[in-house]
Amino acid sequence: MASVGPSAASTQPALPSGPAVFKTIPYAFILPEILCGTWVWILVAATSVSLPLLQGWVMYVSLTSCLISLLLLLSYLLGFHRNSENWKVLDSLYHGTTAILYMSAAVLQANATINSEFGVNAPLNYQLNSAASFFAFLTTFLYILHAFSIYYQ
Repeated sequence: MASVGPSAASTQPALPSGPAVFKTIPYAFILPEILCGTWVWILVAATSVSLPLLQGWVMYVSLTSCLISLLLLLSYLLGFHRNSENWKVLDSLYHGTTAILYMSAAVLQANATINSEFGVNAPLNYQLNSAASFFAFLTTFLYILHAFSIYYQ
C-alpha cells in the first residue's frame, strides 16, 4: 500500500527563525515597516508641530508601532516563538490592528500637511509634512500586506 503523503499538521509552514526572517514573506515586511515608521516620526518631529493633537497621535502610533515591531522582529530572530501557531495569530492581530491605527494616523498627517501649506515656515514644514504623509501611507500599506499575507499563508 502506497503512502498517501505527509499529514496535515506537517504541511503547515514553519515560522522562520534567525536570518531566515528576512527571506520569508510576510516576515520580511517587518524591517521595512520599522524603517518607514521611523521616518514618519523623524519627519513629524522635524516640523514645527502646529497641530499637536493631530500630529501627537501620529507620533504616538508611529513610535509605539516601531518599538513593538522591533520587539516582534527580535523575538523572531531569537526564536522565541518555538514554532507555535499562536504566534501567527498574534502577529496577524497585531499587524491588522496596527494597520487600522496607522491609517488613522496617515489621514491625520495628511490633514496636518494641508493645514501647514500656508502657515509659519510654510515651504519647509509643508515639504516635511508631505514626506511624513507619504511614509505614513506607505507604512500603512506594509502593515496591511503583512496582516493579509499571514492570513493567506
